[in-house]
Amino acid sequence: MNEFVMRPIARVRSDFPSKFGIPRQSGLVETLKSTIVFEPEYRNADALRGLDGYSHIWLIWQFSEAVRENWSPTVRPPRLGGNTRMGVFATRSPFRPNAIGLSSVKLESIEHTNEGTVLVVSGADLMDGTPILDIKPYLPFTDSHPEATGGFAEPVRAYALEVCCDTKLLAAFSPEQQQALLGVLAHDPRPSYQDDPERIYGLPFAGKDIKFRVVGNTLTVIAIE
Repeated sequence: MNEFVMRPIARVRSDFPSKFGIPRQSGLVETLKSTIVFEPEYRNADALRGLDGYSHIWLIWQFSEAVRENWSPTVRPPRLGGNTRMGVFATRSPFRPNAIGLSSVKLESIEHTNEGTVLVVSGADLMDGTPILDIKPYLPFTDSHPEATGGFAEPVRAYALEVCCDTKLLAAFSPEQQQALLGVLAHDPRPSYQDDPERIYGLPFAGKDIKFRVVGNTLTVIAIE
């Protein structure tokens, strides 16, 4: 079998220090902001010439926390309760023969910093430090298919929780982070197979630990530490 080596060209800066709580797909929480910081050898502004003409981009990245030698032809998608198996190529599971992910994000701005030219994006579903393998422009006339069907993911597309949180607790975050956090919580960060109304969960986000409980369809934030 032919093998090849891929090098990270950049890494993600986001408010998620761990996998827990990250939206299951890109675009679910549009207010989430992330920054793409290029590795020193790729910090060449010429490589981004013309990118400012696009509103969205594709990020090709590595599931760095899911790299393993072996693979399974079936996986258990979280949104099906964690017990039903589907073919790995019918899912976006990180546990794949090649641990590669694909995310469509909005390009908010291209900024010049002391770390070179960086990309500020919104709607990313990526953990802090995620390696970016490539960046491509999103083309609305070929990449968008409104008539496409969503398979077994379609029935749970509109699933959301009601979030209750004291505004005093939210004061620990900027207004932009507040909106992003509420969106993340509404999409239910718990593993789908867990439904214990007595359990208190902890979600690390933007340097804080959000404690919450879920009863029925209501998520209540208990504390932000």
